[in-house]
Amino acid sequence: MTSYPDTSYLCALYRFQENSERAASHFAGMEGSLVIASPLLFEFRQSIRLQAWLHTKDKGKGYSKQTAQHALAMFQNNISTGAIRIIPVDWPDVVGIAEAISSEFTWTNGCRGFDILHVATALHLGSSGFLTFDRNQKKLAQAKGLTVPF
Repeated sequence: MTSYPDTSYLCALYRFQENSERAASHFAGMEGSLVIASPLLFEFRQSIRLQAWLHTKDKGKGYSKQTAQHALAMFQNNISTGAIRIIPVDWPDVVGIAEAISSEFTWTNGCRGFDILHVATALHLGSSGFLTFDRNQKKLAQAKGLTVPF
C-alpha cells in the first residue's frame, strides 16, 4: 500500500470541486484498489449527508440531496467493484499512534480528531503517502513523514 486518503480526497472524487480533476487523474492512474478503513468510510458518508442537510437550511450552502445520493451511489459502486477496498485495522494500535500524534501536534497546531485518526491509520498500514487537499492535514501528514502529492 502506498497512499492512504482522507475525506477531502474522497470528496474531490465524488463531488465536483476545484481539485476534482487532480483527484480523478490520480485515482485513474492508481495500480490496484484505493484502501480505506471504516472511520474514513463513516466520515466521508457523514460529510456528504451533512452537506445535503445544510442545503435544506440555506440553498447557498452544501448541495441537494439528489446530488449527495448520487455521490454516495458512485462511491458504493467503487466499493462494490473493488476500486475501493475497506480493510480492517488494529484499532488499539491506531488509537495509540493517534494519541502520540495528538500529544505532539494538537497543542501547537490545533489538529482535528478525524484528521489525526486518518494519519494514524496511514502510518499503521505502512503507507508512504497520504492523499489530501486539506492544508492542515497535509502539514500533519508531512510532519509524520508521509508524502503528499497535491
